[in-house]
Amino acid sequence: MATTIHVDIVSAEGEIFSGAAAMVFVPAVMGELGIAPRHAPLLTMLKAGEIRVQTPDGEEHGFYVGGGALEIQPQRVTVLADTALRAKDLDEAAAVAAKQRAEEALRERTDQIGIAEAQAELLRAVAQIKMLERIRKLRR
Repeated sequence: MATTIHVDIVSAEGEIFSGAAAMVFVPAVMGELGIAPRHAPLLTMLKAGEIRVQTPDGEEHGFYVGGGALEIQPQRVTVLADTALRAKDLDEAAAVAAKQRAEEALRERTDQIGIAEAQAELLRAVAQIKMLERIRKLRR
């Protein structure tokens, strides 16, 4: 019986992570998914949020994704992210500034496309801030 599942996280910028995992948690559009070895095949879309990869040695790696697609096979998880960053590369000041810009844009926009773009930017910024807060709590 397999005790690990291979995980690939890639974005347009390149490969972010490739390796074995004991468990993977992803922000699917329908809610957070927990993926263990031998998971049933699945294709779904991702929303902005945190991917957590637990390696067989007990380490946990965090990654931010701005959305994308997820493919699960019994022995492999593939994340094709719109944008992806390692948790250590997140910039809190930039995320807070992006959140403020998006909130201002929401107040000023009247067209549907502008409102939708501002809402999407706000969701991405809030997801980054939540991830940073969770990391901060874990370090205490």
